Amino acid sequence: MAMHNPAHPGEVLRDYIGETDVTSFAERLKVARTTLSRILNGHAGISAAMAIRLARILPNTSPEFWLKMQMNYDLWQARRGMKLMARRVVRSTQVAA
Repeated sequence: MAMHNPAHPGEVLRDYIGETDVTSFAERLKVARTTLSRILNGHAGISAAMAIRLARILPNTSPEFWLKMQMNYDLWQARRGMKLMARRVVRSTQVAA
């Protein structure tokens, strides 16, 4: 069953890192601070490589956990976009008629 408006993985990651500052966590992940910041702020997704890095550092998580969360978020966004497009098409055909 599809989830309703799933959280971006960055929101969940923010909970996992808690009070740890972004710079030091990025260093632990061996990524640029801006890369991590973009994920945390929902402006970038979690790649397979990032999922592996996160699972290595964060206990009780796996790459599959992070990727599944990203997939659910992406699918929900795509479905939402398709619904909005369909509404626009219906409205434009109603106006034209």
